Amino acid sequence: MDDAELLQNLLGGDESSFTELVRRHHSTLVKVARYYVASAPSAEDVAQDTWIAVMRGIEKFEGRSSFKTWLLRICVNRARTTGVKEHRSIPVDPNESGPSVSAHRFDQGGFWSDPPVPFTDAIDSRLDDTALLSAVRHAIDALGEPQQSVVTLRDVEGLTTQEVAALLELSEANVRVILHRGRARVREIVEEVVKGSRL
Repeated sequence: MDDAELLQNLLGGDESSFTELVRRHHSTLVKVARYYVASAPSAEDVAQDTWIAVMRGIEKFEGRSSFKTWLLRICVNRARTTGVKEHRSIPVDPNESGPSVSAHRFDQGGFWSDPPVPFTDAIDSRLDDTALLSAVRHAIDALGEPQQSVVTLRDVEGLTTQEVAALLELSEANVRVILHRGRARVREIVEEVVKGSRL
C-alpha cells in the first residue's frame, strides 16, 4: 500500500494507517531534523512535533505534492523554528574536504589504475543482498552532515535535486557536490565490505 492509499485510509479513520506512515518515515524525519538542530533528542522532538502537526492538518493536505514532500516540509519548518534560524551556507571549495575518490585509485598519468566496477558486477555471490543493504545503511549513517541528509533525501527517499535544495536551503549546485561526495564515501565503505566478503 502506498502513502496515498494510507493517507486515504487515515482520513477515513483508520489509525493503523497512521502507524504505518510513522513506521515508514519517522527515521527520515529525525535525520532531516538533525541537520538543523543541535542534538539527537531535539531532532526526535522535532519529528514528534511534525507528526502532531500532520494529524492536526491532515485534512488541509491538497495533494499538490507527494505526501512525503509535504511531510518533510513540515519537518523542516519545525526544525528551523526549533533550532536553526541562521541561513545555512555550505562552501563548495573542492579542496575543502579533500578529493571524493582516493588518489591511490589513479596511476601517475591520472588514469584509473583500478576502474570502479558497477556494484552488480562486483558483488560476489557469497555476499547476499542483506549484507549489502546493511553495509549501505551503515555507510549512510556514518556520513557527516550535510552529506547524510542529502544522500538520504536524494537516494533513499527519492526526492529530486530541486526538492532537496529547497528543503535544506542549499543551492542545487551545492546539493550535487555534496551528493557526489556522499555517494563516493558510501561506495568506498561498501567496496570494502565486498572485498572483505571474498575468500
